[in-house]
This record gives sequence, structure tokens and C-alpha cells, in this order.
Amino acid sequence: MSDVTLELVDPGSEPARRAVAAYLRELDERFEEGFDASEADGDEEKFSGDKGRFLVALRDGDVVVGCGGLTTLDDGVAEIKRMWVAQEARGQGLAGRIRRRLEEWAVELGHDVVRLDTNRALTNAIEMYRAAGYVDIERYNDNPYADFWFEKRLTS
Repeated sequence: MSDVTLELVDPGSEPARRAVAAYLRELDERFEEGFDASEADGDEEKFSGDKGRFLVALRDGDVVVGCGGLTTLDDGVAEIKRMWVAQEARGQGLAGRIRRRLEEWAVELGHDVVRLDTNRALTNAIEMYRAAGYVDIERYNDNPYADFWFEKRLTS
């Protein structure tokens, strides 16, 4: 997927908003219990400044085909959120590119651990995280949609 670029963006920007809207629609479709998008409202600031980053994957310069956010949980611990790849862009390594870029940013921000949670319906994501060295851990948050919690130790 060489025609796709990963761009650092303001989490409130128009491309970021389009990506997150598509991500939230897919969660609502795929989760057995649906997904209440209002649970994600108003949290853009955690993906910017000295605490986080947000990226969008763009095909042909302006077609949003993925996104991912990184935020700080605690000293030395980051969290990946809003990781999504459009259906038409799957199976080409884009999710791995996004994940690796978020992990690089975590290291740049001084973190040596990254965590994430996911829902049982996202079986491909679960497989990808485990293959990338993420290990199952105990629940670390109160996300009502999460069934799995993962952690990865990063090296610089």
C-alpha cells in the first residue's frame, strides 16, 4: 500500500474527524451490543501536545483509509486508541504500519510500555496485536466495550 501516507494531524482536523466517524460507525456495526459514539466525544485533546499524537492514513493525498491515536496513561505508559483501517485497505499491511508508527511515537514521548484494549468482535486486530508481541494483561481501564487488554514493552 505504497500509495498511502501516514500523516500526523490535529485530532480535531477534518481528516481526523472523517476517520474517527468511519471508525465509530464500524464499531457500532460489528460489536454485538453496538457502540454508543457519545462515549468518544470530546477527547481529542488527549491525542495532541506533549501527551499524544493522532495520525490518519491517506490514499491519493485525501482519501482517509485509516487512523490511530496515541495518548499518555501514566509515566512511561502510553495507550493506543482509535486504531482503524478501512475495509478496502485491509490485508495490505496498513494496520501494521499504523501500529509501528504509534509505537515509535510512544518511544519519542518517553514511554517504554504501550497498552491497548479491544473487543472480542475484532478478531483480526487481536491476532495482529499478539503477533506483534502484545501480551494479554489484566483489565487496566473501565471501557465497557473491551474484552481484551494488551501490553507491549518497547525498546528504543
